[in-house]
Amino acid sequence: MTSLAHQLKRLALPQNDSNLLSRRVVASVLFDPKDAASMDRSTFYALGCTGLEELMGIDPAFSEFQETLFSQASLTLERSVQTKEVNKKLDKSISLFLTRLSPYFLLKPALKCIEWLVHRFHIHLFNQDSLIACVLPYHETKVFVRVIQLLKIEDPTHKWHWLHGLQKPGVPLARGTLLTHCYKDLGFMDFICSLVTDSVKVRHSGWLRVIFSFYASTIVSALDSVEKITNSIIAKLLPFVQLGLKSNLLDYVAATYMIVCQMAVKVVMEAQLVDSLTVQLCKCLRRTPQLSREGLSCIIILLQNQKEGVVGPKAFGYLCAIPTLVSTLQSIATVHDISPLLRYLLPHLMHSVMAQDESSTIIILSRLLLEEYVSCSSELPSDRISALNQKIQSTVRQFESRYPCALDVALENHAKNVSSDHEKSVLHQFISLTMSCGKYQILPDSDTSLMLSLNHPLPSVRNMAVDYLKEILTSEHNGFDEAFLKDALLERIKDDVPEIVLSALKLSFIWFVFRRCSVLKEAVQVLDDPHITEGNPDLKAQISWELLPFLVLTNAAPKCVELQMASCVAESALLSQHPLTHGWAKGKLCCCFTVEGFTSGEEVNECLPVCVILGEFLQKMISGINAEREQGLLLLSLLRLFITALKCPDSAFKDEPWWNPEKMDANTCCYLHLMFRLFDVVISGASQGPLAPCFRSLMHSLYKYVHLNEPITLFKFLSLLWGYNSNLGDQLDCRVSAILQTQALYVGKALLCSQPVKTLNLLASGSSPVVPSLLMCLCSGVCEVRRAAIALLHSLSGVVSSPYYPLVENLLKSSEEIIADPSYLSQALSKVYEEGLILKDKKKKLASIEQLLQCVQLPCCPAYTCKTLLRALQDVHGEPILAVLLPAVERLLEQCAPDSCTFLPDEAYLLQLLLSKFSEASAPLLVKDPRCLEVFIRALGTSAKPYPTMPSFQIIALEQITKPFFTALGDEKIQQKILSVLFDLLVGNKNPACAQTINSVFKVIAVDAELVANELMPVDKQKVTATVQQTRRSKMQTRKTQESSGVVPEENVVSWPRVTLILELLQHKKKLRRAQCLVPALFNLLSRCQEPASAEQENLEYTKQLILSCLLNVCQKLSPDGGPINVLEEDKFNVELVVQCVRISDMPQTHHNALLLLGALAGIFPEKVLHNIMPIFTFMGSNIMRLDDTYSFQVINKTVQAVIPALIKANEGGSGQSEGHMETVVSHIVHVFVDALPHVPEHRRLPILSQLMNTLGPSRFLWVLMLLLFKQHATQTSVSATGAEKEAVVERDQEFWISVCCEFEIKEQLTSMIRILQYLMTLPQDREEGKNCPLQSAVKKEETVSDVIFNVEAHSGKDLRHFKFLSVSFMAQLLGSDRFVGKVADCEDLTESTFLLEEVLRYIHAVARCVEDNADKSTAKFWRALLSKSYDILDKVNALLPMDSFIMVMRGLMGNQLASVRRKAMELLNNKLQQRMQWVEEQITVLLELIGVLLKIVGRSHGQDTAQEEEELAINRQTALYSLKLLCRNFGSAHQEAFVPVLKKAVELVANKDEEKNVMGSALLCVAEVTSTLKALAIPQLHSLMPAVLDTLKERKDLLNNEIYLLSAVTALQRISETLPLQFSFESSHSSLVTTLATKVPPRVLIPTITKCYYTMVDAQQNRLGPLMIILKEHITRMEKDQLNNNQSELTSFFLSALDFRAQHCQGDLKKTGEIEGYVIDCLLVMVMKLSEVTFRPLFFKLFDWSKMDGASKNRLLTYYRLADSIANKLKGLFVLFAGQLVKPISELLHQLNISHTDDDDDDNVAKSSLLLQHVLDCLHKIFLYDTQRFLSKERADALLGPLVDQLENMLGGDEIYKTHITKHLVPCMAQFAVAMGDDSQWKVLNYQILLKTRHSSPKVRFSALVMLLELACKLRENYMVLLPETIPFLAELMEDECEEVEQQVQKVIHEMETILGEPLQSYF
Repeated sequence: MTSLAHQLKRLALPQNDSNLLSRRVVASVLFDPKDAASMDRSTFYALGCTGLEELMGIDPAFSEFQETLFSQASLTLERSVQTKEVNKKLDKSISLFLTRLSPYFLLKPALKCIEWLVHRFHIHLFNQDSLIACVLPYHETKVFVRVIQLLKIEDPTHKWHWLHGLQKPGVPLARGTLLTHCYKDLGFMDFICSLVTDSVKVRHSGWLRVIFSFYASTIVSALDSVEKITNSIIAKLLPFVQLGLKSNLLDYVAATYMIVCQMAVKVVMEAQLVDSLTVQLCKCLRRTPQLSREGLSCIIILLQNQKEGVVGPKAFGYLCAIPTLVSTLQSIATVHDISPLLRYLLPHLMHSVMAQDESSTIIILSRLLLEEYVSCSSELPSDRISALNQKIQSTVRQFESRYPCALDVALENHAKNVSSDHEKSVLHQFISLTMSCGKYQILPDSDTSLMLSLNHPLPSVRNMAVDYLKEILTSEHNGFDEAFLKDALLERIKDDVPEIVLSALKLSFIWFVFRRCSVLKEAVQVLDDPHITEGNPDLKAQISWELLPFLVLTNAAPKCVELQMASCVAESALLSQHPLTHGWAKGKLCCCFTVEGFTSGEEVNECLPVCVILGEFLQKMISGINAEREQGLLLLSLLRLFITALKCPDSAFKDEPWWNPEKMDANTCCYLHLMFRLFDVVISGASQGPLAPCFRSLMHSLYKYVHLNEPITLFKFLSLLWGYNSNLGDQLDCRVSAILQTQALYVGKALLCSQPVKTLNLLASGSSPVVPSLLMCLCSGVCEVRRAAIALLHSLSGVVSSPYYPLVENLLKSSEEIIADPSYLSQALSKVYEEGLILKDKKKKLASIEQLLQCVQLPCCPAYTCKTLLRALQDVHGEPILAVLLPAVERLLEQCAPDSCTFLPDEAYLLQLLLSKFSEASAPLLVKDPRCLEVFIRALGTSAKPYPTMPSFQIIALEQITKPFFTALGDEKIQQKILSVLFDLLVGNKNPACAQTINSVFKVIAVDAELVANELMPVDKQKVTATVQQTRRSKMQTRKTQESSGVVPEENVVSWPRVTLILELLQHKKKLRRAQCLVPALFNLLSRCQEPASAEQENLEYTKQLILSCLLNVCQKLSPDGGPINVLEEDKFNVELVVQCVRISDMPQTHHNALLLLGALAGIFPEKVLHNIMPIFTFMGSNIMRLDDTYSFQVINKTVQAVIPALIKANEGGSGQSEGHMETVVSHIVHVFVDALPHVPEHRRLPILSQLMNTLGPSRFLWVLMLLLFKQHATQTSVSATGAEKEAVVERDQEFWISVCCEFEIKEQLTSMIRILQYLMTLPQDREEGKNCPLQSAVKKEETVSDVIFNVEAHSGKDLRHFKFLSVSFMAQLLGSDRFVGKVADCEDLTESTFLLEEVLRYIHAVARCVEDNADKSTAKFWRALLSKSYDILDKVNALLPMDSFIMVMRGLMGNQLASVRRKAMELLNNKLQQRMQWVEEQITVLLELIGVLLKIVGRSHGQDTAQEEEELAINRQTALYSLKLLCRNFGSAHQEAFVPVLKKAVELVANKDEEKNVMGSALLCVAEVTSTLKALAIPQLHSLMPAVLDTLKERKDLLNNEIYLLSAVTALQRISETLPLQFSFESSHSSLVTTLATKVPPRVLIPTITKCYYTMVDAQQNRLGPLMIILKEHITRMEKDQLNNNQSELTSFFLSALDFRAQHCQGDLKKTGEIEGYVIDCLLVMVMKLSEVTFRPLFFKLFDWSKMDGASKNRLLTYYRLADSIANKLKGLFVLFAGQLVKPISELLHQLNISHTDDDDDDNVAKSSLLLQHVLDCLHKIFLYDTQRFLSKERADALLGPLVDQLENMLGGDEIYKTHITKHLVPCMAQFAVAMGDDSQWKVLNYQILLKTRHSSPKVRFSALVMLLELACKLRENYMVLLPETIPFLAELMEDECEEVEQQVQKVIHEMETILGEPLQSYF
């Protein structure tokens, strides 16, 4: 934008904004801009006045604006054309209003007021600052954003442009943005501050809290956010801070305090400014005592953060005037630090006090000082009290030195009031702060003074007093009398308690340090008294060491005090008898030793006497000079003396090949400990430091010539040192660090290099510990240790004669790997061993390893060394290795005796490592060497556990028995031995860890089953090879022997605990070879378990379970698929024993295991199991099936799955006899399950039976199960149930049976039903007639399946009948069940259904014969019921049959001899024909062939024997006629020729007067159907048919007696006349008929008839409603007045129903609906025109209420207003009398129908709404048109004006319908509306509202408004001149409209108006 454009932009005035004149978009806070544009000014004015009234209710002060901004005159005020003065005054009033409004901005009334101000005064353009000031405190609300969006702030130079970014997204102003702009734009900061001052001027503080909160939070946060507060900011804020401090508003003052605090924290201000602010704050405190705490806090913060001393005395005066100053400061001090204020306040306070009387003031100050100290000491913790004492001590002493008398007075007065111990303690603490505390000072740990404590009877108190004297002397406390101290010290030296004497002596020495010698002399003289140290050697030694420093002289004068003191000390009994100072008093003190002679540059002579070096050291210590060098020399000298004096207690150990600390006595260990420590000190000193040469000399000379003078001895010591850190026992009580170990290795290397060859050979020999010790170092985790050891091995690499030479050579080749990885040594040694086994020179390499192992097995070798070496050899295994180590194992195991098991930690770990050598590689040694096996077994039995962290040796040995180890043994005897030991351990050991380990070992190893079998057999049975028969024979012999002797042989006794544990191990054993070997032993044990003697002795149920489980595991292992196997001999399996277990045991678990085993055996040896099958299942039914647990259920399932398939498989392919036997057995099994079923838990029944059938094969045995269930119910369940319960029991059982059947496929169910029917036909009719009945099957000698299912002889005849009926009933129930039908729907192949139908028919035939045979018997009713149920089955099977089969079957049945069968077949056929099905042509052909069969049945001759048979025949003939009728209805139209014989036959029947009437009725119906189908083909029969039909109608008696007959005759006649109309003459005239009906029929008859006809036709025959209404209309026209009055209520009810046609029966066709509705309205109008005003008025209001009834739809309104329009058109001016009730509803309806107010997108609703609008407008038009009674009053005009004008915006129905509405309906209505008004004031309102629509955003609306204006002018003509002035501006606007059509229409309107008004209008534009 150019600069010129910027200037023009700045010069632009808001009133020139084009948007002010635009009505397309209007600024608004509450409404959408487009919606606001459609609202008139009066609406906004009313809104604003409403808001003002609500605000006045809150605050009456707003009433002053009622006559200004919200006055009526403001409606016409346009500020854009007002003068500057007027606008300025207006701005002032708006600013004042917005300032007052700000606290209420978020209230709805405030927004209403702002809406008015925006709309009328455009405050968003003219008063932006005031508006933003009003809303800025609410910048985080959405309303604030809405206001900001009204502003025009797009210009970057605009003051508020920084808010422009909020307008588009519409998000609230972020607080961070506000704060940033506040401190960056000081003008904005000034704006915020001015906002507060302006608000304070016009409001009281109660409503300004939000302003103050915004002010404080914004300014304080801005100051906090700004990086540096500049002078400009300070200058900007200070005026407002001063105003705030001068204000009387508490909130304003509090906000100012916060700002001052923030300024004080952020910037250091000038002294003058700080002083000024402080004074103003103090003044403000006087005015606002309510904020005294806040004000004082502000002053404290100000003083705390500004420079000290800048505040003058003026503020002090104002502070002192504050009455609550002290209490407020006390309150603040409890939480915050007030010292900054006190530092300012107290000096001024003191100065002020000093100006008054000084003496009294000082006394007061003393008292206050003491009281304040006591108060603080009571409140502060102890650590803070000491800090307080240090802090104020100087102050107290200065005060004491200046005002001693005043302080004494204060202390004296306070002491009088002291009562508690705590107060006394505090007082003593204060006294201790004074200078003259002296001897009367109270000791800290005592309640007495120092003097009393020194002479206290308790030694502890006296000792404490002496210690306190020591503290006084060392800290140089003042206020003590030296004479008192000296006397007290000498007195305590004479004390009778040694500890006190020693403390006093030390104090004397300290005094000597401070040059007070006389006391020391006297003290030394006391020491000669032997009573002091008698009996207390420790005290004696301690005093001696304390006296030593005084033997050192620093002065050579012979009479010096030091010499005298030294002589005195040396001559004392203590030092003269001490070994170190013995004889010093006789001559050694004659020389004077000084330290001046030794300088740092001189060489050190390490041979200086100790006394010389000690003197130098003490002299430097006394002088405070660094004495490190002297200290080192002193240590060196003392070390030399110590080494010289040190003697070995017993040197015998030095000759041992290994120095073993584990076997040394305590003195020797002590000696070696000192040697280790000396070596550590010497080698450490020799490695670094200024005295290193001395230490090297000392190490070389002393270690070589004193203690370790022989090389062998020296290297034994070093070897001990190298490997000692592996010693867990630490007998020497000395830890060897890695540094010391490395140093020792390098010392050894250095020494080794200087040794001769002979010595080297000795050191590298097999008996030397050097090489093994070095190998230990190679296992170290420290890299440097391994590196040093490799270096030392290099020194030994040249010793070829060493047995370790090959080993050392190989290790040195891998030196880098060993140094890098500590675990590599094991690999290297393993590699050496393996190479030694392979290579030629293996003897040498193996000799190296064996030599190491020889070291390990030596008793003298330390256990920790052996342990470390074995760890290094952990990968070396083999027989030679174990053979060498075996003595060590034996030796250590001998230590494990129960009474003396003492193991060192290293020995325990060593034994663990030794036992690990029993590995796969060394296992053969156990076979070769019995001693080795014995040692291993001993280890297995050693349960010792020396340490809790280690497993026992037994477990360690057990863990060596791995699968490879056990396999490597090879010898079965050895394996048997170890197994036996394991099992013995398991029996005798009570340790659960051992048992678990044995379990794990046994589970892992691969064992031959024969070994385990040997362990299971009694003692004399070593091998099991006998058969079961031999076992039985031996048992019999054993029993005889026992009976004869009476004693059980000991060797035959079975150890049941041992056996049980072995069996438990076998449960989870997988790796078992030749498992079949276990079978004889297990069966032997099982038989032993069942012996009476064993059962009595112990409870062996658990053992039985284990045996059975083991046998099951063996079977599953040998035959995983369950089939026969060859490795097992059948005679070894004693199935009888297993069955016996089932029988005699009471434990469910035993039963389960036995049954599972039998199931497994059934697959392997089916024959043996089948012999015992029934006992098994009998037991299951009586026991296991009654248990409700999942395990039992699984046992049943597995047994069934295992045993039954084996049973069936065993009989497959056999003879018929074996097959029948198998089925009989299976039936018995099923019978067992059925018998047990009532006792089985309900939820288990269905799964058990389902599993049983799935195993047996449901297609083969499901029918057996079902029949057995039926029998159980018939013979047991129903018998026990009472009469009321029977039905429920039957229903319950049938549901269960259906569930069982539906578990299987549909084919299997159908097959089972066929088998059931076949079985039922084999049963006799009754029990007594069994032998003669043809249904009874031949009786066989052997038991058959039939006998098992239902034994006729064993049950009564009643049971038999019940059984049959139950079976048939169930089949009918099953065929109709939902589950069965659902399965049928899913099944594609239903061929079995045909077989089932045939079987059902056979059964029906048989039952029908039984019905005939038993007709005269008591069981006749049963057989009929059974036949009925059979027919029910037939019906349901029929539904399952394929159609072709069904037709063929039905044809066959129709030829049956039994009438009932024929009738049933026809009924089934009729059912099919009545169903709407798609028939195939082939099926139709077959069905048509049935016509002949049916005609035969129809024509069957009479002459039956009985009346009953004749009746049945008549029923059959009726059924046949009905079948023919259905066939004709379905197929007659396409096959007419086929039914001509049917018509003939039927006519014959009708013509026969003797025919039975029911048959004739059926014939007549058949005639009717056939005639209507044959049409012209029936004409030849008319000559016979019609006379016969007419004759039937003549017989009135028959017709009246038989209603069916009557209906049949009438139906026949009606159908014939309809079918053949041309053959009859029907002529009539429609018009004459209508006239006749209307005139001849009375209303009482016609009106109900028409009503009835209407309800009949209204749904299906709507096209007939028009003529019906014409008849009624004609009738009403001809009615007399009286008749009309009499029937008006009935007619009214009818018309209310008929008028509801649109609402109730409209089907979407509006045109057809309108047509029918028009007939009704025309008819109603005829009645209305005949009514009087009195009778019409209630009718009209009743219709009105009917249209507004609750729940009435828009359809009723549409009908009603169409009727009203029609009535208005008929009644004209009379209708106006009744129209007053319609004004308000029409007004509301017009608003509802206006789519600009409501959205309605449904096309159907839009069409109806459009039609309704048309009728409403037309009705109004007629009301206005015929108004002659001033109907349109002002109220009614106001109610209708707005909604009518708003219809200009109503785009309902689219453009075309909108155009039609406007031109044909709305415009004429509005023009007539204006005419009816007749009032120019109302014309103005109407005209103005229409003119407002010319500013609508839609050009169509503007165009329509112009059309309406023109019509208005046309109607009003010259009266429109009054409205012209306000019209001209709007027309002028439209002349520049953007739409061309609108512009053209404007020109047309102007031209027409000129014509109408007769005055030119162009001059106005």
